[in-house]
Amino acid sequence: MDIIHLLPDSVANQIAAGEVIQRPASCLKELVENSLDAGATDIKVLLYDSGRTMMQVIDNGKGMSETDARMAFERHATSKIKSADDLFALHTMGFRGEALASICAVAQVELLTCREEDEIGTRLEIHGSEVKLQEPCSCAKGTNIKVKNLFYNVPARRRFLKTDATELRNIIQEFYRIVLVNPQCRFCLTNNDELLLDLTAGNIKHRIEQVFGKSLNKQFTAGLVEIKSETDIVEIHGFVGKPEFAGKQAQQYFFVNNRYMRHPYFHKAIMTAYQGMLQPDQQPSYFIYFDVRPETIDVNIHPTKTEIKFSDEQPIWQILLATVRESLGKFNVVPSLDFDSEAGSASIIDIPQTATRGEMSGSFTQHDSGYNPFNEKNSYQPQWVSNNSNRTSSYADRKQPVQGWEKLYDNIIANAIGKEGEESGEGERDALFDVDLSQIVPFQLAGKYIVLPLPTGLFLLHQHRVHLSVMYENITAMLRQKRIPSQQLLFPEVIDMSAEECSLMSEAEEELRQSGFEFSQFSPSAYSLFGIPAIMDGHDAVAVIRRILASISDAGLSARATWQHLIALSLAADAAIPSGKPMSEAEMRSLVEQLLTLDNQKFTPDGKQMTSIIPLQDIEKIFRV
Repeated sequence: MDIIHLLPDSVANQIAAGEVIQRPASCLKELVENSLDAGATDIKVLLYDSGRTMMQVIDNGKGMSETDARMAFERHATSKIKSADDLFALHTMGFRGEALASICAVAQVELLTCREEDEIGTRLEIHGSEVKLQEPCSCAKGTNIKVKNLFYNVPARRRFLKTDATELRNIIQEFYRIVLVNPQCRFCLTNNDELLLDLTAGNIKHRIEQVFGKSLNKQFTAGLVEIKSETDIVEIHGFVGKPEFAGKQAQQYFFVNNRYMRHPYFHKAIMTAYQGMLQPDQQPSYFIYFDVRPETIDVNIHPTKTEIKFSDEQPIWQILLATVRESLGKFNVVPSLDFDSEAGSASIIDIPQTATRGEMSGSFTQHDSGYNPFNEKNSYQPQWVSNNSNRTSSYADRKQPVQGWEKLYDNIIANAIGKEGEESGEGERDALFDVDLSQIVPFQLAGKYIVLPLPTGLFLLHQHRVHLSVMYENITAMLRQKRIPSQQLLFPEVIDMSAEECSLMSEAEEELRQSGFEFSQFSPSAYSLFGIPAIMDGHDAVAVIRRILASISDAGLSARATWQHLIALSLAADAAIPSGKPMSEAEMRSLVEQLLTLDNQKFTPDGKQMTSIIPLQDIEKIFRV
């Protein structure tokens, strides 16, 4: 008996839909790209329950005839290519003819479409690949498509959808990738009748400011530098962020021929251009647009079309690196070296190729005079400090590219947090317990360090990091007991946010309220903050909220168990004694006593070294004849 048979088209479409339509965000991408391919200049997206219940896309494109409307939902039916050769001359976003067939296989779809030259349009209803209705109708020029009850006939797939807030965040991220490369088009995005984004047509810089301008208190584009390069191989234009605006959270986008792409190799070129200007855990923002000949790239290697191969990858890498470096230097972003000064103005990071956590402690040297792109704007961002005072670096060393810095922060975190109890600072603890602290007179160095002269050498404390660790322990203890007191603000603060930040705020609402924050949504793009943790009295609550959201975004929604840790760390960093603050002898003694109560007396909760000992033998070596 024969056992091989053809699957029905409806079943084959459902299987194929699993690759193309993975969640509401991928459905939105396909529908909006179809509108752009149809020449639309005004696109409205209406969501209900983050696209789970309904997703509607309305455009003013060229529309479809009655026959085309029906054919559009057939598998491998497309107006965008006619032969295999056309794959090497693509000027449209879609070309495989799979998107609409996949969508109608797992949803209930209603289409209204009309061409400019037609007096009446066409209405079409398809449920699970089955045509329910096709009739003439009166409708506006263009196309109006509704996708209802996504995955209604694939219950297993529907159960795996995340919460509405998570799905909305994914939709917003996908929406950003489309609107940033189509500034000539007006876009409007609403969810449950609340306006999330209303983007007017303009140029690229204007669009970037519209999308991300609410993420900061100052103009977002003020921190960007324009780049531009034209060669026979590639034309590159766009913007890169100034080093002083870098952070743990950055907006990073590559586009090629008006198509969003991921490209780790080109990202490495960007990071190479920033060598020596960023701390290891910092990332610059960039919005970079490539224009190449269509035949030199292959976009048909993945259903999502975000992985793209270049035939001239290495030359483009070099061109991109040179373009970014030139622009940073042109706008005087790169710090200059002063060879006539004993302490030059450059920041030097000397990181060994393979370094353990213990070796890291002496791997950084930073000059304090002159311009320094590492200088933090907030006291809660401690600078890398060397505890090896006689370490020097020649000019030849300075010219060497920094190697392996990308893994530095991850290694510190893994070693400091992942290995419980290892290197917990027992040597520092014993050094302090073996002496009578009442007989030791501490003194402050450079407004950042506390120095205790001991019989065995010099004991050094980074005052901000030590106090951060103490505050972190206190805050986590209060979180465990759910008793962080809240202090009401006399005048509530309204925080303007990007759509992505609003989604994160909604997702992390429970954790934030448990931490002492009290707030409500003021509008679709703003929150009203009327209560803050009492330990933050007098501090910038808005900056702390943004920092918390950035940390949560970096950690990811799948790491929700760590969110309270991230919130406690941000609150502790804000409440800790800032670097540069003068301290009395009593305050220094008190901080040392609090250090003794910690389990780990060497590293902060995020893995940064906070104490060190310079042994007496090392000091004697300096003066040995």
